[in-house]
Amino acid sequence: MKASGCPLCETDGGLLVFRNEQLRIIQASEAGFPAFYRVVWTQHVAEFSDLTPAERASCMDAVVLVEQVLRAQLQPTKVNLAALGNAVPHLHWHVIARFDWDSHFPGAVWAAPQRPDDTEKLAQIASKCLDVNRLIAEEMAQ
Repeated sequence: MKASGCPLCETDGGLLVFRNEQLRIIQASEAGFPAFYRVVWTQHVAEFSDLTPAERASCMDAVVLVEQVLRAQLQPTKVNLAALGNAVPHLHWHVIARFDWDSHFPGAVWAAPQRPDDTEKLAQIASKCLDVNRLIAEEMAQ
């Protein structure tokens, strides 16, 4: 079921990394955060509790897999997980690798920046995300 006017029903919402019938994983286009991923549920539901227990397990397995690949490949200071949906009430999880040098750390990515972007480090992370994307797709396909 899709909802008219919902950006996550109408578009992938970023660079498509993996898709199956239940969900898709995208690399979001968020300036200053190249390792910002979303696990987006295919069906238009607003809340995690709208899913069956089996669907919840499948969704969280994908969130955990993305987190594990980010940790293994990028060694972030922290991985942030969030499922807000206030602006877009379509179930999706944010999985964001955070670094102590990023412009907003230790604040949320949605908070005010605390320092300028380190463009060299951001470029290094962005280049590593090519392997991250490949590994996520490979591991999800198993």
